[in-house]
Amino acid sequence: MRLSYGDKIIRAPLIGVLIALAILSDTATPFLARVAKAAAPDQTATAPSDSSPLVPFHPKRGHAHPLIAIIAENAGTETTDFIIPYGVLTQSGVAEVIAVGTRSGPIQMMPALKIAPQMTVTEFDARFPEGADYLFVPAVHNPDDKALLDFVRSQAHRGAIVIGICDGAWVVANAGLLDGRTATGHWYSLDSLQRKFATTTWVRNRRYVADGTVVTTTGVTASIPVSLALVESIAGRDKAMKVAGQLGVSDWSSVHDSNEFKLDWNFRLIAARNELSFWSHEKIGIAVSPGIDEIALALVADPYSRTFRSQALTVSKSNAPIRTRRGLTIIPDVVAGTEKAPARTLPSFESLPPVPALDWALAGIADAYGQPTAAFVAKQMEYKTSESGVSQARETHD
Repeated sequence: MRLSYGDKIIRAPLIGVLIALAILSDTATPFLARVAKAAAPDQTATAPSDSSPLVPFHPKRGHAHPLIAIIAENAGTETTDFIIPYGVLTQSGVAEVIAVGTRSGPIQMMPALKIAPQMTVTEFDARFPEGADYLFVPAVHNPDDKALLDFVRSQAHRGAIVIGICDGAWVVANAGLLDGRTATGHWYSLDSLQRKFATTTWVRNRRYVADGTVVTTTGVTASIPVSLALVESIAGRDKAMKVAGQLGVSDWSSVHDSNEFKLDWNFRLIAARNELSFWSHEKIGIAVSPGIDEIALALVADPYSRTFRSQALTVSKSNAPIRTRRGLTIIPDVVAGTEKAPARTLPSFESLPPVPALDWALAGIADAYGQPTAAFVAKQMEYKTSESGVSQARETHD
């Protein structure tokens, strides 16, 4: 069994899950024992649910536009955490944005997609010895990776504002950048972060929290509002509103109700039920071609790969890399028409604005696997669905 929250993947033996479901014992598996810890009294503080824009950008180092690096650990980096900031900031045109890998070669995204970095950390340092103005740090498979931590520390030392997305907070904290600061993180991780990093004040009820030169966010989909908040801090409210309109977003405030996201029995049982229904697991194809919108692609591939019933694979006419609308390079998973191609391919979502593609995906998941599974996925992504949004998305499916 596996559960993914940001960079977290929990595994338990199948027989253990069966026993746990039979006797509902918290001691049946390591997973359920950890659930008991998660149910302990919350030790995090609650911050006011108000809207606090990021500190306005002040040009430095002679840059006409800020330089933004989005760092990935090649072995595993959260799909939405990485692609959304890249896509939103590139769409805005207010900054130079570079997708950076800890080393050369493909970056395996989690839970879906594979991309090629535009630079490695070594190449970035050689080209920009003065460092970036902003550094986005997504959730990664290995938050202790030395090359990653060294890069984060060095960029912070050179004056970069560091923005940890979701469980990227583990990386930022491991780099020593959250000592004595106020921060937030994915709902699933906050108690663990509090225990390990006691000198940090961990807060709830804020989508993103800025403390000096360090910004942190709640889970996965918080990458959308914090990216727009950064556009606003760089180029003003009017520019952010224009970009938000292009993406299909109406609000990017820090307002957030953390109480809606908890690890309860219903959530655990959906995970177990879907995982155990191995006979109905399927691969889902997503057709990709040059110019595909990488924001929409991420917001479809990510949720379809969190159901415990399906795994999204990109399908192309050839093995050739695909250049996306905003300049990322997608490495296709399979070639159309081959024996490895999935039996089912999703319909096109290219007619939608990029961000509503998430509601489109959740509507499709609800139709295929049931509304409880769609809610299970939304909770993993710390996303509050709207009935109107899902209803409109379902009409697009139909």
